[in-house]
Amino acid sequence: MTRVLVVEDNTTIADGIALNLQLEGCDVRVASTVQQARALVASFAPELLLLDIMLPDGDGLSLLETLRSDGFNGPVLVLSARGAEAEKLRGFRAGADDYVTKPFGLRELLARVSALTRRASRTLESEDREHVMIGDAVISLRARTVTRAGDPVILRPREWDLLLALLRHRSAVVSRSSLLREVWGYGAGVHSRTVDTHMVELRRKLGDDPVQPRYILTVRKLGYRLVPDGPLASPSRR
Repeated sequence: MTRVLVVEDNTTIADGIALNLQLEGCDVRVASTVQQARALVASFAPELLLLDIMLPDGDGLSLLETLRSDGFNGPVLVLSARGAEAEKLRGFRAGADDYVTKPFGLRELLARVSALTRRASRTLESEDREHVMIGDAVISLRARTVTRAGDPVILRPREWDLLLALLRHRSAVVSRSSLLREVWGYGAGVHSRTVDTHMVELRRKLGDDPVQPRYILTVRKLGYRLVPDGPLASPSRR
């Protein structure tokens, strides 16, 4: 039974989400404020967080940044009426794994929650000993670390999984739908800009040029293609 914390000050939305998650077999708690959310994270220890941005006593993304810095590493799905790309990017930078714009369909929300919980339950295995060079970034597949000029680069769990997916299909074009299925676990019919927004962050952290990328290439209308520099051992599949 997955423990889910819904942080949403609109009681109608919160109660509707909670009821449907309970019908899916989840153990659900609801918080309507930042203060309540902090208390429930400590006492309830949720495995999944559904988080509204605009809360009566603070900003949901500031709360998320605090939770991440305190060690919360469960998947987080942001719920927001703000649909601009800049707002989504801010959400991912704060530590969100996915972002849903209000109003949203309940079936899509449940599909995203299911995908996040399935993804979180898998154990990633990487026994590869080789390193991958992407520009001046060195990726250690076995240690699951990235460095640039000797300095560590911190990738969010979803960014790491996205990088592994690109490496598995190195030099081939990977469609957004394939990445949604492979990295997020979404089935057919789910449409999201999540891939594109995560790709912006991944390029930035790897030192790729966002205007004229050299390593993670956008293939118009098709998807993305990774062109690594150095020796590559095939990443283990999940």
